[in-house]
Amino acid sequence: MDHMKASRRRGTAVEDAILDAAWDEILEHGYSGLTLAAVAARAGTSRPVLSRRWPDRLALVTAALKRFLALHPITVPDLGSVRADLISLLRQFSARGTPARFRVMLQMSADLVEAGSSFSWLHAQITERGRLETILQRGVERGEIDPAKLRPRITSLPADLMRHEILMTLEGVPDAVIEEIVDRIFLPLVRP
Repeated sequence: MDHMKASRRRGTAVEDAILDAAWDEILEHGYSGLTLAAVAARAGTSRPVLSRRWPDRLALVTAALKRFLALHPITVPDLGSVRADLISLLRQFSARGTPARFRVMLQMSADLVEAGSSFSWLHAQITERGRLETILQRGVERGEIDPAKLRPRITSLPADLMRHEILMTLEGVPDAVIEEIVDRIFLPLVRP
């Protein structure tokens, strides 16, 4: 009877089970070793149930990455300065941006190209918005940042440099590098 109830999960319950199974498969086998059949079996559902929601491995893994990030949010309280806030944000970004997660994203590149997509599309699908903007707005209100200097390419620079560092080394980013990004690169570009 319990088995029948498990097989009749619907909506978010079955989606969560599938995404949890996909994440576990990613951790065990990487993106290239993940199959929809293995995910369905691990989730205790059928391949057609999975395929109705996510037609291919790229869509499924994108959803699993998005869920992982939502379950492990980054929050930065007002620490009193843009510098302190940014360093806290980037440290958390580094801690959450594990090399395994970036390896998965690199392994996705062939499927992204085949789908006519890019890492920019993937980033837009999985990234939570607003943290950096909140930090920068607080800095503007405190007079630490010149709002006229906040252009999209500049505001994305700290996160872009962090991603680059992790992709190039496939390791967490040391505090010294985080401080250099904030103190020597970003803040001089936005100060009044």
